Amino acid sequence: MKIGTPTEVFEGENRVAMTPDSAKQLQKLGYECAIETGAGAKAGFSDADYEAAGVEVLKTAAALWKAVDIIAKVRQPDATELKRLNKDKTLISFFNPAGNEEGMEAAKAKGANVIAMEMVPRISRAQKMDALSSMANIAGYRAVIEAGNNFGRFFTGQITAAGKVPPAKVLVVGAGVAGLAAIGTSTSLGAITYAFDVRPEVAEQVESMGAEFVYLDFEEEQQDGAATGGYASVSSPEFREAQLAKFRELAPEVDIVITTALIPNREAPELWTEDMVAAMKPGSVIVDLAAEKGGNCKMTVMDEKIVTENGVTIIGYTDFPSRMASQASTLYATNIRHMMTDLTPEKDGQINHDMEDDVIRGATVTHQGEITFPPPPPKVQAIAAKPKETVPELTPEEKRAAEVAAFKAQTKNQVTLLAIGGALLLGVGLVAPASFMQHFIVFVLAVFVGFQVIWGVAHSLHTPLMAVTNAISSIIILGALMQIGSGSFLVILLAALSVFMTGINIFGGFLVTRRMLAMFQKS
Repeated sequence: MKIGTPTEVFEGENRVAMTPDSAKQLQKLGYECAIETGAGAKAGFSDADYEAAGVEVLKTAAALWKAVDIIAKVRQPDATELKRLNKDKTLISFFNPAGNEEGMEAAKAKGANVIAMEMVPRISRAQKMDALSSMANIAGYRAVIEAGNNFGRFFTGQITAAGKVPPAKVLVVGAGVAGLAAIGTSTSLGAITYAFDVRPEVAEQVESMGAEFVYLDFEEEQQDGAATGGYASVSSPEFREAQLAKFRELAPEVDIVITTALIPNREAPELWTEDMVAAMKPGSVIVDLAAEKGGNCKMTVMDEKIVTENGVTIIGYTDFPSRMASQASTLYATNIRHMMTDLTPEKDGQINHDMEDDVIRGATVTHQGEITFPPPPPKVQAIAAKPKETVPELTPEEKRAAEVAAFKAQTKNQVTLLAIGGALLLGVGLVAPASFMQHFIVFVLAVFVGFQVIWGVAHSLHTPLMAVTNAISSIIILGALMQIGSGSFLVILLAALSVFMTGINIFGGFLVTRRMLAMFQKS
């Protein structure tokens, strides 16, 4: 089968769904590759680069759509492109199935199979195909670069002969993929970075990247983002009011605000109101990554950069990944290539559209003349954090009663074990000779004392403790050496095995101990 990529017809789109490197990988899966002339030019890939990678370059889009079996695109197809589909073709692209019913109906009528890259389920196995995360990562990075380009000061603080420069203060609203990319870029540039998200479980990720998580004095049970495909859920009105109050408090202090809050298939929530913009210092910058869905800022204008009366710059661009076309194309083409790997398990250049596969089924929106959107929940769910159990605070009387009950239970267990052990020893003593009993009693006491000593040691100390006590097995080697001169072949064999195994135990114990002690020494 042949896979091809046309030139993107969406105005201002610079990305391409196939790169020379990804084409080489697709050829290893058994596919022939084709591309429309000039399709990769805006992303920095010439026709000569594709030809060198073994890709056939076709002159027109019509010729490409006719020649190939699989079409890989970036943007959702327009009406002309949808007309070029048929029952023998598979389309892989962003498709916006939730807002593109007309497109799904057209694909259904043509009998084509359509895979929407934004519908790839957010499970661990599918991360390599998650094009939304790939593009969001670029958008978050580029948002900080755009903010820096429009901000009149340094990000990092400096003390120079010419004076002191305070560091910029950046607030990132939403700590998803784009938000975390923005946080990483901002902190690496030296800014004091704050971050907010309605999902409290991301606070640890934010702080691990050097930013400060903004907490609210408000308690509300939020659904874990992992349980909703990695996205935030809708908050209550009370939570929203507490959130806006916190933002109003921060507005006069921060220099740059980057908003990334979006819930799939909904208008962007308004988080940065006009009074917050008015409270910001002249020269401040707002980058609204949710501009395509109405914007998180009330004053955002889609695809434009405006300056308010008080000197705040608001950037509402929707093409951040396209502004880094080479990098974005490389990542997106890799996502496509991984999707093709899953679709071609035999690496024979033939698609196996397995609708039992969670990832393929989740991303498929039309299949064999039927609309398959929305998909069923994946069988393998993302692991949601367990809700914290609230342990009730005990009164002093309840604590004392619990301690007494635990002591009584422990005493009862020990007395029971001693009674059973004594009865067993007495039973053995009735039938065993006196010489055996002397050694047996010492053995039982050693086991009992050893068990009590080891049981009382903290789990974190078990490894170094066992490393040392393994060396005590040298007493076994002495007994084995005493028996190795026996006249019985079986005794000699067992003694030799004992010497071998305890030798490994002894030297291994000391070696482990030495390596563990070296961890706490300066090299």
